[in-house]
Amino acid sequence: MNNKKIAYKISAVSIIVNIVLSVFKLLAGVLAMSSAMISDSIHSFSDVFSTIIVIVGIKASSKESDNTHRYGHEKLESVASMLLAITLFITSIGIGYSGVMNIITGKYNNSPAPGMLALIAAVFSIAVKEGMYHYTMFGAKKINSSSLRADAWHHRSDALSSVASLIGIGGAMLGLRILDPIVSILICLVIIKAGVGILKESMDKLVDKSCDIETINKMEKIILDTEGIVDLDDIKTRLFGNKIYVDIEICADGNLSLKDAHSIAENIHDKIEKTFPDVKHCMVHVNPK
Repeated sequence: MNNKKIAYKISAVSIIVNIVLSVFKLLAGVLAMSSAMISDSIHSFSDVFSTIIVIVGIKASSKESDNTHRYGHEKLESVASMLLAITLFITSIGIGYSGVMNIITGKYNNSPAPGMLALIAAVFSIAVKEGMYHYTMFGAKKINSSSLRADAWHHRSDALSSVASLIGIGGAMLGLRILDPIVSILICLVIIKAGVGILKESMDKLVDKSCDIETINKMEKIILDTEGIVDLDDIKTRLFGNKIYVDIEICADGNLSLKDAHSIAENIHDKIEKTFPDVKHCMVHVNPK
């Protein structure tokens, strides 16, 4: 199964789970009269739109290079991840605003205590969404997809918001009704934190951030261990969506023939691309010494 099919399969499961779970939590919130659970259901439903963005982003980024995009379309997946972060921010603002207004107006005092159904729904949501986080993250790591990784964090933030809902609902059932809107505000902060992390990762890939130092060190060792190398003059890496571009400058004996110098460069090129599957392009320049 290729990367696109894996992503589509995970996304399809995610959409179905989110629709079923959001409807269940909404009904539980209404029937059990819990504003925290209703807020939680809205968050779950927003994840449906997030997953649709993931599908569109992966489809667009997997297009082959063309005359106007010679380096490919991989960065479009980072754009999709940024849109996911924005949806998280919008969702969090709505939830937070609702919680603040309930506290300011004192509306929570007029609300009856949430019923046991809301408590059960919160526990069920935690289990399902945490499971979806691990399922989606496994797929994201397998195909190195930033948008799937962002979608996984949508599931994790939903699980965390359900934990907060559980606390708020339990407190409200004990007579501490103000905990319900307070927890809605905490949910807002949790979602914002997740959104900031996703946005930062997406921005890094759009502005050609270098690989992590561990990856660069491994590349340097492979290069320096190659026969015919005198020294490594420079190595530059940049993230390009879910791919890596590498520019290398090596130093070799100036008396070598052009054919031998090219052979050394080609050897390094093949080693880097074989050792690091995420490397889409490796350029090796030879300096004489």
